[in-house]
Amino acid sequence: MVDTTRSAALARQAVSQRVKDNMSAVLGTQAPVQRLRRQYFYQVCVALYELLFVSHRLPKQGFKRFYPEGEEHLQSALQKGKGAIVYAPHIGNFFFAYWYLSQRYPCLAVVTAQSAELRPLRRHLSQNGVVFLLGDFSRPEFPLGHMFGKKTPLPRGAAMLALEGNAPVIPFYCRRKKGFAHQLTFFAPLNLHEHYEKNQTAEAMEQLYSFLEDAVRAVPAEWLYWFYVDERWTTEDYHAGEVS
Repeated sequence: MVDTTRSAALARQAVSQRVKDNMSAVLGTQAPVQRLRRQYFYQVCVALYELLFVSHRLPKQGFKRFYPEGEEHLQSALQKGKGAIVYAPHIGNFFFAYWYLSQRYPCLAVVTAQSAELRPLRRHLSQNGVVFLLGDFSRPEFPLGHMFGKKTPLPRGAAMLALEGNAPVIPFYCRRKKGFAHQLTFFAPLNLHEHYEKNQTAEAMEQLYSFLEDAVRAVPAEWLYWFYVDERWTTEDYHAGEVS
């Protein structure tokens, strides 16, 4: 029992140190990393609590936990009849954000949007639906993009869908406002098809990756992936502190 407790304590310390190192590498040594690390673990715990004990109350409580800002961007985009891609990082309680969107719009949620998943999404967008796409998920088999100045395997489904169907991309993130209340921020649509050809998905995605970076820097304590972001930088030598 003592060995198990000691092992658990060491594992927690290792994860905590890793989060600190990754925050320092991405945000810079001048960032208040100690405070952000504490906030990060607090946010993770609160989000888990919400999923386990609060989520079942959402249908009864309606939208009173949510404070949307800029939702008119999504509504005006849908008036064009091409559907809309709500493109987001894993910030805040993104599960609750999807619940909100699914109650107000015909909405599908996708983590990666790889080629095998695109067919039903194309059809959904052609019917003026909304696709909620979390774009910062990483797997070794994904094509390379750039995030935080490093080559990183990232999905390109958002640009593929946008360029093929002329669907606008609405940058978005959810952050905790206070307690169990959530701020939902919708940004002006990106009409990628006006600037890129259909065979320029990699170039179009760099614009979206830039948004992901900006969102993480805006709400650093609520980004989920601090615990393993260093594992994404497997295509180059990585040295702490070199990421701009």
